[in-house]
Amino acid sequence: MKRIGILGDIGSGKTYVAKCFGYPVFNADLEVAKIYKNNRKVFQKLKKELPNYFDSFPVKKKEIIDAILSNKKNLKKIIKIVHYEVRKKMNNFLKKNKHKKFVVLDVPLLLENKINKKKDILIFVQSRKSEVLKRLKKRKNFNNKILNNFKRIQLSLVFKKKKSQFIIKNNFKNSVKVRVKEIMKNLV
Repeated sequence: MKRIGILGDIGSGKTYVAKCFGYPVFNADLEVAKIYKNNRKVFQKLKKELPNYFDSFPVKKKEIIDAILSNKKNLKKIIKIVHYEVRKKMNNFLKKNKHKKFVVLDVPLLLENKINKKKDILIFVQSRKSEVLKRLKKRKNFNNKILNNFKRIQLSLVFKKKKSQFIIKNNFKNSVKVRVKEIMKNLV
């Protein structure tokens, strides 16, 4: 099984690109949402670590946002607690799909949390900043301060682009699917 890691800026369309490959996708953001909704242990750890912000299960987005906005260090605390569970889910996903030719990892902090392996195929999704901002503002919980806090813990886009074997320019049109086919021809 070969692992394809999708890298790029927040809102660049990584999830859309990941789905275009047609192979099983591990979507870390989706898994995090499930953890907040279903994992009582994570809630208890968050409540213990940040008692002023988390009071009832399931964890609410507003509680997370309030915790992050009140103190920059809270984001790292939250990630540390949640990341352990996400990694377990990813390992289960990899075991379940070990006989597949490819799997796609849509994990925003893939490099930052050292989840990638040396043999991973890294693909950078590049989008115009104006398009990214337009898309982010459409999200119902868009908050510029939170966006900036996340960007502070991420490696630079220049670094991620250099680490990548392939680049997909996402103009949010059909050209993405054409580029994915080109990349797959190179990989097969």
